[in-house]
Amino acid sequence: MQKLSSDYKENIKKLDETLRINESFDVIKKVLKIADGELSFYYIDGLVKDGILSKLMTGFIALKDVSVTAEEFDAKNLPYNETDVTDDVEKMVKSVLSGCTLLVGSGFLEKAIILDLRSYPSRELAEPESDRVMRGAHDGFIETLICNTALIRRRIRDPKLTFVALSVGRCSATDVVVAYIDGRADPKLADEIVKKIASIKTDSLTMGQESLKECLVPNRWYNPFPKAWMTERPDCAAAQLYEGSVLVICDNTPQVMILPTSIFDFIQETNDFYFPPLTGTYIRTVRYLVFFLTLFLTPTWFLLVQNPEVVPDWLKFIIPESPGHIPIFLQLILVEFIIDGLRMASMNTPDMLTNSLSVVGALILGDFAVSIGWLIPEVILYMAFVAIANFAQGSYELGYAFKFLRIMLTILIQLFNWWGFAVGTVIIVILIATNTTIMKRHTYLYPLIPFNGKALFSLFIRRKKKHDE
Repeated sequence: MQKLSSDYKENIKKLDETLRINESFDVIKKVLKIADGELSFYYIDGLVKDGILSKLMTGFIALKDVSVTAEEFDAKNLPYNETDVTDDVEKMVKSVLSGCTLLVGSGFLEKAIILDLRSYPSRELAEPESDRVMRGAHDGFIETLICNTALIRRRIRDPKLTFVALSVGRCSATDVVVAYIDGRADPKLADEIVKKIASIKTDSLTMGQESLKECLVPNRWYNPFPKAWMTERPDCAAAQLYEGSVLVICDNTPQVMILPTSIFDFIQETNDFYFPPLTGTYIRTVRYLVFFLTLFLTPTWFLLVQNPEVVPDWLKFIIPESPGHIPIFLQLILVEFIIDGLRMASMNTPDMLTNSLSVVGALILGDFAVSIGWLIPEVILYMAFVAIANFAQGSYELGYAFKFLRIMLTILIQLFNWWGFAVGTVIIVILIATNTTIMKRHTYLYPLIPFNGKALFSLFIRRKKKHDE
């Protein structure tokens, strides 16, 4: 550990070189000469509370003597709470680059004072686009970590709520916080997550939460199911803490990771709990049904079209009268890609044109595709349902997992008919059962495997909140 020396000028020279004062325009050095002494401030332009720093400097100018130790100066002349005295140069540099202000004095000897005057640029709190509710709170996490922890702390006023701060990345030094409630969360689980994050060796977390997740999860690219459940809602995160989960909060991202994760977590949504138990149970049941249909609707229909002799008379209407000029198999695959193309186009379309262009474009493309014989109405109908039904859950990653498996099923049916459907279904079950999450000792099928009847029942039936007698 590199430390400061007792020579003030040597320390200033070392800090100037390390922070590259002459090369980086946004690293500011401000020197105040007071009596026979001197105070030097180091901070990043744009990441400091200018008003508070200016008031502190104004107060320092009135001092008659600064030839005191860092501890004495902190105790007598700093009317600010968030300060820290240190002799560790690496800690000083990291603090400055994180947005803190470093104060070095000619009489401080081998130590300096770190003032936490950070003020990160941030957007206003707003409801997440992907997880809206008709009732309840309409705030959401933002890219500033301290604001996100405050949103959780506002909902949980329990001294047992613990936030463990970590730093990940040799270059980025990204702030990461592990949150849990002592006594509710599994202590071994929380400790294991903290140790696992602390052991990450990487240069930076360029993509925030996604980069962190990829560092934590073993590389199994062939399994498309999401490895962690994310939320942008503080009320959802707080509720999960009460249920014993552990949160991982990463700076520069509005998403919070909830651990451990199972496939059933994606079927629950915040709206389920803002409605009475009967309504919440109905909404959840519909979501289960939609989940099943988005995966199996088009492959099952294609299988029946391939084998019309097994279709009963009352269901004959699902068999198209004309298959069109292109085989139905190719039509299904083609529409899968067209839907993604329209989705990507809508994401890059200006806001004022998004809705009109996406709706008009889909209608025109669908109408002309049917007119010239590229597609048949049945394919457009079923694929339109699948595309819209994907939004019944908020995880894009899970939506694409269903898409990949749906395409796999369709291909296997085209190649092997009934055997292809059976083999594809078995593969899907195996992928779900063997999906490796961040915490290996928690299965992706909990509470089904290992079986927990009470927890499994609560996934299907929205229970009434009871007060303690």
